[in-house]
Amino acid sequence: MNATEMNVQPYPDTTQFLDAVKALSPAFFAPGRVIYINRTPGRLDLMGGNDDYTGGLVFETTIREATLAALQARSDRQVVFYNPEVSRLGWEERVEFSLDDLVNGSTVKPLDTVRNWINSQENRAWCAYILGDLYYLLLKYFQKVQHGLNLYLRSDVPLGKGVSSSAALEVAPMKAMAALYGVSLAGVELAAATQWVEIALTGSACGIMDQLAVVMGDTDTFVPMLCQPCIPYPLVHLPQNLMLWGIDSGVRHAVSGLEYESARSATFMGYRFLCEYEGIQPVLDENSILKRYTDPLWEGYLARLSPSLFRARYEDRLPAAVTGANFSQKFPIHLDPYTPVRDEVTYPVKAATRYAVEENWRVSLFLSLISGAGKGVSEQAGRQLGELMYQAHEGYNSCGLGSPATDKIVELVRQEASRGLLGAKITGGGAGGTVAVLGWNTSSTAEAFQNVVSQYRQSSGIEPYIFSGSSAGADAFGVMEIII
Repeated sequence: MNATEMNVQPYPDTTQFLDAVKALSPAFFAPGRVIYINRTPGRLDLMGGNDDYTGGLVFETTIREATLAALQARSDRQVVFYNPEVSRLGWEERVEFSLDDLVNGSTVKPLDTVRNWINSQENRAWCAYILGDLYYLLLKYFQKVQHGLNLYLRSDVPLGKGVSSSAALEVAPMKAMAALYGVSLAGVELAAATQWVEIALTGSACGIMDQLAVVMGDTDTFVPMLCQPCIPYPLVHLPQNLMLWGIDSGVRHAVSGLEYESARSATFMGYRFLCEYEGIQPVLDENSILKRYTDPLWEGYLARLSPSLFRARYEDRLPAAVTGANFSQKFPIHLDPYTPVRDEVTYPVKAATRYAVEENWRVSLFLSLISGAGKGVSEQAGRQLGELMYQAHEGYNSCGLGSPATDKIVELVRQEASRGLLGAKITGGGAGGTVAVLGWNTSSTAEAFQNVVSQYRQSSGIEPYIFSGSSAGADAFGVMEIII
């Protein structure tokens, strides 16, 4: 079996994508020249959620749905991005420009210039992530990026459902694009590069968990990672007696939304109050790919605080809430370079800080219970796993990241505990999106899950999208090279 057959065999979407790529020759892809292909799935956040930007442990898995990118080098400096699916959204499906639009002679144009240029026309802003990939490679490997390319994209990762469609859209083109230009990008380096792209080109204040999960994940496994800033642990296999699903609430989620921004800003406000109490002055570290504040006690990571110490020493010293105006008056410098402090917003400082501390420990316990379980976890361990998920869900709500729709799904799952559903929680950035559901791998539990879906459909009038199964991450899939 050759590499192409091995990569395509488990994934019908890849077979269909290859057929579409072949149909684009010779008009788009030239015969006789290599085409580079990568497939990157979305991810389901089982535990950890908004704990990545505070240095917490997170626990992610890939999903079946994926983004596929096919790229071929050109002999000139023109660049063509083609994504016919976006036309149904009223966006421009074909975007063309030159490498010369991104450079001034032998130097790359300033980031602000490029960001403003790509966002000047809303109907082509979908390709900001992909343009960001190319811009990043120009910054880091200018001498290698001397010719243009044609890129064809297809994705079935649903938008706005909290399963990281943006990370898949960044990683698949970057993985294939790097190979086209003779650059090796994988693992943490690839995840960090695409995280930079999302923050720099689109202004989304994301952590790194999404990118690393879709880069390093694999079928039927979880990706544990300690985000300090990015330390992956060995993959953990899903115990055979457990089953995981995702239910879309129908409420659109966006990392760029105000709820996520507010919760993240509130967390860093809490960090600032704690630094003041300890008499330490954080400093800006600009040596890494993404600048951040650090300190001599916690190195900028709230997750290093234990819950017992936080409750005993720090919690009562934090305000329950503070307006942006009052905070900025007291602390002119905000310790998160990627979120603003808005004068008119009231921030849940205590709850957000508590979540950052306690979620890290919940995920640590979750990982201990599920690791090495092999054929199965015990009944007691299963109940503990579910309780940790319910606690994490309540932590989201306390930070303002819940929604009535996701609360409804979680409550419906609770009602099916006797039939084997163990736990549920809102995922990703919260404020809508998808609910992760854990249960026993039995037919009766599968029926209980379907009952949850049916009841939610009846109460909401929404036909929920169901996520089930997983697939290889970008690195496990690799870069397929074909010639038509």
